[in-house]
Amino acid sequence: MKHARVVFEGAEHDATAADDQLLLADGRRVAPGSVSWLPPLAPTPRPRTILALGLNYADHAKELEFKAPEEPLVFVKGESTLTGHRQMTDRPAEVKFMHYECELVIVVGKTARKVRRDDAYDFIGGYTVANDYAIRDYLENWYRPNLRVKNRDTCTPIGPWLVDAADIDDPMSLALQTTVNGKVTQSGNTRDMIFDAPFLIEYFSSFMTLSPGDLILTGTPDGVVDCQPGDVIVTEIERIGALVNTIRGIP
Repeated sequence: MKHARVVFEGAEHDATAADDQLLLADGRRVAPGSVSWLPPLAPTPRPRTILALGLNYADHAKELEFKAPEEPLVFVKGESTLTGHRQMTDRPAEVKFMHYECELVIVVGKTARKVRRDDAYDFIGGYTVANDYAIRDYLENWYRPNLRVKNRDTCTPIGPWLVDAADIDDPMSLALQTTVNGKVTQSGNTRDMIFDAPFLIEYFSSFMTLSPGDLILTGTPDGVVDCQPGDVIVTEIERIGALVNTIRGIP
């Protein structure tokens, strides 16, 4: 099932996909264009931890002229970075290079501690799509990213759907695509991850507790380009959804 969180008539609602409409929890059906989309996270539990992978596709590491990492390159994000489908992401006026990153997001389904790889999928509740923008100007280096690169408000659109894990038989074989103003600029597949979903659940849970609602952003393939104010970016993952976002210039 595909789940969403939206604002309709001034109130927040849980919703599910119903053909070409949204079915609100109170039974009403509404048009997708009549709502404001929020990140598809339930009011509780909120993510206590948002973990994000850098250079988790070998082609992207090569694109940036870095050696592929031998263990996960991870940074932590704040929840204020998240925004919803069809929302705006701010680009500061002085920035020279700001790019999208289409990423499969793992949503933790139950408390995970010292999970074995073979059992990892039992701890995944679902999947969604993130566009984890980066401002290259702020980057110190890829192994110590500056907070302003990845923790700015509005810099991580997520959604539109949270898809139940049971509905995705193989999350490690999903096509990814990004378009900018309708032109395809990035294509890839989750099979090309260096560290796949079971590895990441085992790895993180070996030294920290993962809680229901926590998010793991799994990195992006090559093909990133600079995005300018007014650009409409669609980051899409097969069977998960197409996330639409627009760049807004700010002083």
